[in-house]
Amino acid sequence: MCAPLVFELGAGRSARGVMHYISTRGGVAPVGFAEALMMGLGTDGGLLVPERLPQVDADCLRAWSDLSFQALALEIMTPFVGGDIPRSHLARLIDRSYASFSHPAVTPLREAAGRTYLELFHGPTAAFKDVALQLLGNLFEYFLERDGGQLNIVGATSGDTGSAAIYGVRGKPRINIFILHPKGRVSPVQERQMTTVLDANVHNIAVRGTFDDCQHLVKTLFRDLDFKARHSLGAVNSINWLRILAQTVYYFYAWGQISGGDTARQVSFAVPTGNFGDVFAGWLARRMGLPIDRLVIATNRNDILARFVADGRYAKGEVFHTLSPAMDIQVASNFERYLYYLLDQDPGAVCAKLADLEATGQLDVDPAQLRQVQADFAAAAVSDAQTLAQIRSTYETSGYILCPHTAVGAVASRDAPETVVLATAHPAKFNEAVREAIGREAPPPPALEGLMDKPVRCTELGASDAELRAHIDAALAAI
Repeated sequence: MCAPLVFELGAGRSARGVMHYISTRGGVAPVGFAEALMMGLGTDGGLLVPERLPQVDADCLRAWSDLSFQALALEIMTPFVGGDIPRSHLARLIDRSYASFSHPAVTPLREAAGRTYLELFHGPTAAFKDVALQLLGNLFEYFLERDGGQLNIVGATSGDTGSAAIYGVRGKPRINIFILHPKGRVSPVQERQMTTVLDANVHNIAVRGTFDDCQHLVKTLFRDLDFKARHSLGAVNSINWLRILAQTVYYFYAWGQISGGDTARQVSFAVPTGNFGDVFAGWLARRMGLPIDRLVIATNRNDILARFVADGRYAKGEVFHTLSPAMDIQVASNFERYLYYLLDQDPGAVCAKLADLEATGQLDVDPAQLRQVQADFAAAAVSDAQTLAQIRSTYETSGYILCPHTAVGAVASRDAPETVVLATAHPAKFNEAVREAIGREAPPPPALEGLMDKPVRCTELGASDAELRAHIDAALAAI
């Protein structure tokens, strides 16, 4: 066994103790794990982060490399959870959350066409979001049963978050869920995965607009503290800290499988990302001590993150519809968490930068900060034509079918073929792109069979705060 984890306190200091959470904007008094989980977005509009980060030493890395995914998740999460859940209860919640995955390794590695893919799509909705959201649903249920109360989840999705969140809480007592998706801008399979769930506690909303419109509506609701308190709102988007924490586990797991516990071995990852949550989880794992070499931010035509890494300017642009729709995002929620660390954990500096973004549509970092960004990440933007060519090439070489998001990751890291590519979704979720690339569809996993023939339920709304509030008011009044 490795020693108890030491916590990084910021200015080179360290200590052991209970974890608390604070806001990137400085307006939230330190809270425990349970309160942070249920709060979702900070009451000051910021994102919650640990007050200090556990540091993993070489002994822990070596010991953890032999663990199952579930046992590893328990070790990584325990210091972040603190005393809010007894360790034995946390172990049971983790085991229950991953019992629904179809592969015993939960997130296995797969070799194809000279590349290594970390398959994250073996959960009930065939996308990487299941890794966090199956656990988040069970944690919500645990705290509500323990402490009482009701939770009304409101979330926005560019495709996969919505279905994974819905499957994580469908039918659970004390929980209702409202998921917003941009009408016509998710794949047909993604839409059906959400709208065919007819449990009474599930409310799907198609918004006439973009994902950024959906995300803005959700954040506006959470900033209205009276509305949030009156309706006991909770978050499942990657603004919820648990989403980030759960996703760090598969970086540690993949490293252990590849390195065999050799702490001199560094591993690089290419991460298809739109909302910055998945790649931030990798950055967090490296900050904790995981030997990661390169983290490659892989984006599509919506290239705000790639542009930022190139020139230090984070500037909003038009949202383009692409073959990798889950990344059709300009304003990445989790960028604020990275900005907080980039600015030396200074909430005042974060607020000033965000004020610039709000006023002018862009924010800039100084040359020293840009050098740090470029030390932390590589980045590339990938076109639809390149995406299709990668799906075609990989299939012709190996018979392995990539989803378009995974293909973006493969293209973005093709100069370093030893890089592990995160395979974020099953290709059958994006068969229009797959068919265009290789002339056939990917065979569906059991979770997707017969999906397109099921009845649906969904409400269509404009991108209007007033319409959304009225809809939530009416739906909850009718319960």
